[in-house]
Amino acid sequence: MNLRVALFTDESGWHTTELSEAFARAGLETAVLSLRHCAIDIEAGVAGLRLPGFEQALPAAVFVRCVPGGSFEQVTTYLGILHALRDAGVAVVNDAIGIERSVDKGATSLLLHRAGIPTPPSWVFSDPAAAVATVGAELAAGNEVVQKPLFGSQGKGVRRIAELADLHADGDYQGVYYLQRFIAPGTSGWRDWRVFVIAGNAVAAMRREGRDWVNNVAMGGTCRTAVLEPPLKQLAEAATRALGLDYSGVDLLRDAEGRWWVVEVNSIPAWHGLQSVCPASIAGCLAELLCARTAAHQLLEAAR
Repeated sequence: MNLRVALFTDESGWHTTELSEAFARAGLETAVLSLRHCAIDIEAGVAGLRLPGFEQALPAAVFVRCVPGGSFEQVTTYLGILHALRDAGVAVVNDAIGIERSVDKGATSLLLHRAGIPTPPSWVFSDPAAAVATVGAELAAGNEVVQKPLFGSQGKGVRRIAELADLHADGDYQGVYYLQRFIAPGTSGWRDWRVFVIAGNAVAAMRREGRDWVNNVAMGGTCRTAVLEPPLKQLAEAATRALGLDYSGVDLLRDAEGRWWVVEVNSIPAWHGLQSVCPASIAGCLAELLCARTAAHQLLEAAR
């Protein structure tokens, strides 16, 4: 009998189709559902949890493609359900701990720094005076600064700070200043690299070329095939380990001196653009990962 797994997502597009088909080829029966429809139910739930379609037993594994947005309380509830699934012996990919670390860009920068991985100097402030003082010092030293939403993706809300008047705390930033030193590119122009790491190994890479300094595909960047050079591969794998992720999309820049910098680590990365320039099936590799994690959890539970 095929193992039943849950695919948490709020969309029914390309990624959901790719994953569902890859899971089926791997012998997994997939139920697609949203964390919005799951609940903690300590009286009638299975192990205190209620998941649509899993009224008799929890899934053998869970793949997290989406954690819905919402209020702080709502997001806390969604992550709490993922924590509870892991504690109940379900293989969760990616785990809530890794998602929390990567969604919070400040935590990501701190963990990369502590692991000795080259990442741009970064700051997180809720005090406007401290943010202004730091940006002023950076500008005075000849450095520009990038401001990003602490929680954000696809290049939305990213702002390049060339003067103090460019600094904002409202809108996408929610009163928090996440600041990162701007890394100027070499003469090759505006580009960055996305490396996909699965089960500890970098399996694919692409170079994104933008019309200006923001290269995200969602913002008009063009995908190009990229060779997984040793520094690129090693840094992406080390960054993924530092955040404790089963898989990730790691974003890197190369400065004018040829040095590599890890700027972001994504725990729920899209890969439509990457798949267009990569011969290997990313969804197939993720299905293999989920099968391996499920088998490992079953062996662990059997040994208890």
